[in-house]
Formats: sequence, structure tokens, C-alpha cells
Amino acid sequence: MTTVTLNPGYFSSRSAIDWGFALLALLGTVFAFTRYQHAMDVYEQSILIGSLPAVIWLGWFWRPLRTLMLVVAGLSLLAINLYQGDLARAEQVFLLKYFLSSQSAILWMSMLFFISTVFYWAGVFIRGQADAMESLGSRMAWVAVGLALIGTLVRWYESHQLGPDIGHIPVSNLYEVFVMFCWMTAAFYLYYEEQYKTRALGAFVMLVVSAAVGFLLWYTLVREAHEIQPLVPALKSWWMKVHVPANFIGYGTFALASMVAFAYLIKQQATETRWYKLAPLWLLGIVLCFEPVVFRQSANDQTSSYWMVYFGVSAFIVAGILLGRRRIAERLPSFEILDDVMYKSIAVGFAFFTIATVLGALWAAEAWGGYWSWDPKETWALIVWLNYAAWLHMRLMKGLRGTVAAWWALVGLGITTFAFLGVNMFLSGLHSYGTL
Repeated sequence: MTTVTLNPGYFSSRSAIDWGFALLALLGTVFAFTRYQHAMDVYEQSILIGSLPAVIWLGWFWRPLRTLMLVVAGLSLLAINLYQGDLARAEQVFLLKYFLSSQSAILWMSMLFFISTVFYWAGVFIRGQADAMESLGSRMAWVAVGLALIGTLVRWYESHQLGPDIGHIPVSNLYEVFVMFCWMTAAFYLYYEEQYKTRALGAFVMLVVSAAVGFLLWYTLVREAHEIQPLVPALKSWWMKVHVPANFIGYGTFALASMVAFAYLIKQQATETRWYKLAPLWLLGIVLCFEPVVFRQSANDQTSSYWMVYFGVSAFIVAGILLGRRRIAERLPSFEILDDVMYKSIAVGFAFFTIATVLGALWAAEAWGGYWSWDPKETWALIVWLNYAAWLHMRLMKGLRGTVAAWWALVGLGITTFAFLGVNMFLSGLHSYGTL
């Protein structure tokens, strides 16, 4: 007699904790809708309602997100209640002044990402304490992601308190999208960290996050970018609310893939003694050490001392990687895992970047009367898309792996960075509202 075993259905296999989380998400959505409905247009209301099943699914799919979302929601609501509709309380209430106002939370995020990077690298080099150091680095990264989300949500509330025409989702300028880039890149890395049971890649991924934080701090200091500004007319569109986040999922995962590719090349050349063969290390040195030269405006720039410190730290990091490449290679996971993380990151990024490009074309048609105008930003977005489309084609059709794939992904970081920042710095066009 044959016995047939039926696998339980997706919903029937959910635990009581899963359904409890779903109920909390539903109640939170109802609360947000009833409490803040007056400040939302019909598109924002639709996004809020439509995000409910996505939030529940994410909480079921990756359980650590449940805790993160509940903590972020709770502390964000606490901050909003502490304001009591008066932004002046940001300087009067202890929790707001030092922890929960948007600027305070984002500054804490910045510091914790730096600390996380230090702990991850300590785990690479300190024998006997590697697991403990990397665990601390991972926890710091989680807290930093949470604070970034709290800062973003509270900033959204703060913008509405400045005036009914000023309030907007905080994804409208370089300051806000750099915060998004930092937490998205870190969050995707933390997911892969759990899935592959290795924390060794954190040292590499947090380098690019810390570089973004370094730019964010400079941008805050020099441009006072943390000040909330009204939207320019071109950004007063509901398309912005979906186009920009999709775009930065792409940027974040592409950056993650490039750092994994760099780790792959380090592991591959760990025993190499010929210095001219250590090209990936020198490439990283060029990227890190020459960034201050790019962003300095003049020899008399008041922030030159900041960039000198940045240069020194960058040089120290490069020297450490050069000297410790064998120890680094010992801590890294297998080539198969590195290759798989690189591939999955690019695949996810490409999917969302494609969606963002289509949404951007629809937005352009509404704002400027045409789907495509060969604006520099559009052109470089197309170059980024073609680069990763070709990478995925070669991977899926020709079995591209190993050194060539890693180098290609690493070069992709340069292309993506120019599309993200270089266009804003050196080229002008319809997207000139994002200039440095």
C-alpha cells in the first residue's frame, strides 16, 4: 500500500507568531491610515494599503525583519508623539535631541556603520576573537539600519510640520537617497549573511557603506543638506515615491555585488607576490584615496582637513588589505559562495533597476512630455542597465563565472557610481535638480 504525504499549505504552515505579526501589521496600517489620512494623497493611501501584504510577506520570509519593523514603528511613533506638532521640541526633549529626531537618528546611523566596519575588520585580523568581533559588527549594522529607517520616517513627519506644501517622502535629494543607499545596501548584505552563515563579507560590504556615510557627512557639513527643503516642481509627482526606492535597490545591490567581487579577487590572489598582479587592491586604493580630490572644490576649501583625514584613513585601509590579504583569504567563504552572492545580488538589482527605468520613463512622459530624451542621467542609466544585462546574459547563456565575472562586477561599480554621482557633478540636463 502506497502512502501519500501531502505537504502543508503555505498559510497552514504559518505559526501563531506569524499570524500575530500579521495582525500587528494590519492594526498598524489601520492606525496610520486613520491618523494620517489627511496628509496623504490618493496615491500615498494606495501605497500604504498595498504595502500591507508586502510587509507581512517580508516578515514571514525573513523573520529578523519582524523585530526590525516593530522596533522601527514603535520608536518612530514615540518620536512623533514627543514632537506634539512642534518642531522646536527637537531641541527641548532629551530623546528627540539626542536620539530620535531625524538628524540625530541619522548621525547615530553614520557612527554605527563606521563602528560596524571596524568590528568586521577586527574579526578578520584578530585570531581567537573573530566570531565575537564579527557578531558585534553584524549587530551594529542591524541597529544602524533601524536608526536609518527611524530617521527617514521621522524626517517624513518633520517635513509635513513645516507646511502642507513641503511635506514629502524623504527620497528627493542626495542627502535623503544616500541614507536610503546605506540602509538598503546593509540590509541586503545582512540577508545574505544569514542565508550563507558567514559574516566575513561584512568587512568588504561595509567599506562601501562607510564610504557613502563619509560622503553623507561631508554633504551635510558643506551643503547643510540635512535641512528639509520644498520639492522642486519636477519632483511633485507620485512617480517619485516608487521610482527612487526601486532605483536604489538596484544601486545598493550592485554595490554589494562589486564588493563581493573584490573579495573574490582578493581570495584568488592571496598568495600572489608580484605587486603588478595585485591590480584589484590598487584599484580600490585609487577609488578610496582619490575621492577626496574629486569632491574638494578648491585648494582653499574649508573642508580640506576633513578630506585629508578621509585620505589618511583610506590609505590605511588599503595598506592593511595589501599586507593582510592571506589572512583575509582564510576568513572568506568558498569561491562558490562568493560567486553565488555576486550573481544573486546583480540579478535582484537588475530586476529592480529595470522596474525603476520603466517607471522613470513614465514619470518623464508626465513631467516633460516624452518617455525618453537622452538626458545625461537617462543615458547613463541605460549604460548601467546594458552593462548588467550583458553580465547576466553571459552568466546564464555562456556560464560566465570566476575572475572575468568578478572583474566585470567590480568595473560595474565605477559605471554605477558615475551614473549616480558623476552625472550630477559633471553633466547638466533635465535632472540638474540633483546637482552637487
